[in-house]
Amino acid sequence: MRVVVLGAYGLIGLEAARRLQRDGYQVIAVGRSAGTGRRVLPGADWRTLNIAGAVRVEDWRSVLDGADAVVNCAGALQTGFRDNLPAIHEAWLGVALRAASEAGVKRFVQVSAPGAARDATTEFLRTKARGDDVVRQSGIDWVILKPGLVLARAAYGGTALLRMLAAFPLVQPVALADAPVQTVSIDDVTEAISGAVSGRIPSGTDAALVETQSHRLADILLGIRRWLGIARPRAVVDAPAWMLKVTSAIADLLGWLGWRSPLRSTALRVLQNGVVAEPQEGERLLGRPLLSFEETLRANPSTPQDRLAARIALLMPIAIAMLAVFWLLSGLIAFLRYDDALTVAARAGLPGWTVSAGIAADILLGLAILVRPLAKSAALGMIVVTMLYLIAGSIVAPAFWLDPLGVYLKTLPGAVLALLVLPLLGTR
Repeated sequence: MRVVVLGAYGLIGLEAARRLQRDGYQVIAVGRSAGTGRRVLPGADWRTLNIAGAVRVEDWRSVLDGADAVVNCAGALQTGFRDNLPAIHEAWLGVALRAASEAGVKRFVQVSAPGAARDATTEFLRTKARGDDVVRQSGIDWVILKPGLVLARAAYGGTALLRMLAAFPLVQPVALADAPVQTVSIDDVTEAISGAVSGRIPSGTDAALVETQSHRLADILLGIRRWLGIARPRAVVDAPAWMLKVTSAIADLLGWLGWRSPLRSTALRVLQNGVVAEPQEGERLLGRPLLSFEETLRANPSTPQDRLAARIALLMPIAIAMLAVFWLLSGLIAFLRYDDALTVAARAGLPGWTVSAGIAADILLGLAILVRPLAKSAALGMIVVTMLYLIAGSIVAPAFWLDPLGVYLKTLPGAVLALLVLPLLGTR
């Protein structure tokens, strides 16, 4: 049996594809980058397709030909530089469902979200709801599953935000402390997906997948901190409302530069409204209560790598900001004191054009590191420019290595920081 998994290297999609492979299905995995997919799931038949732009039946025929079922795990949290929610969650669905029907697909499994409704407070939930309606009206056999806050080995979106905050040193900052949250283990989600594909879950099922009890967001956060093995905080600090607004506004701006920050306003608004649903339908589908928050954590003990990843996520924005400030200020100060910079260059025996070239390079690299699609190239450029600067300087003005202000030496930490950031800027 051939199953197409859309969004197959996302948080849910990757684990769903792995579960379906273990259950004996032939998985046709679809993502924006087949190369990335083959690295994370080498056993699948990977196909490249940007579903947001696949709005013709012909776009889907090569993917759906011979498929028995389709599992749609594609999604994004918020519209930004790389994502357009109406395009990702709904625009292509009608065409894909028509192509699926023509190809003889027997079942379409839609992964949605609790609270999806046309009048929801976030574009994320509104577009999810409109996509769900397209599936319901398609005429094909369908199942809609709505997982709560998904806990998995990997962490994106809301779970990435919680791990990042849990890694805060000494104190524990808490935002929206009393917001109610129901979690769900990724294993329960993939069990339900497998059941939907096999037909054990009947057509027309529209069910939330959540644990029985809800928890305060503050308790979830402290539980993840314990799970990570991070020392108990000396104090729990409630973040004021104005701080959340400022933080989410900055994160939203960075979203338009390509950074998918878990601090964006959509994630915070979803958490503020609560991630809750009735658990009975999910329990009926699996024939048992879904794993609780505590049971999920116990079943997946953390590792030193989990702690390291959480701390890196906390430090990464600071590292990017410091690189941007360092290079921008280097260029701007030289620009504002251009005559002085020319004098220094002349003393070192350098032509005047090198000053202008250096200023341009500094400013361009400082700006480029802030744009997510350019950040990796910018970090590499910072390393190369620093090395060229030091090599050229060592040839024409070696005495500066002994300069009491560390003219050369002070550039090395910046290059090392760019070197550390470089591998962290890879795709998931």
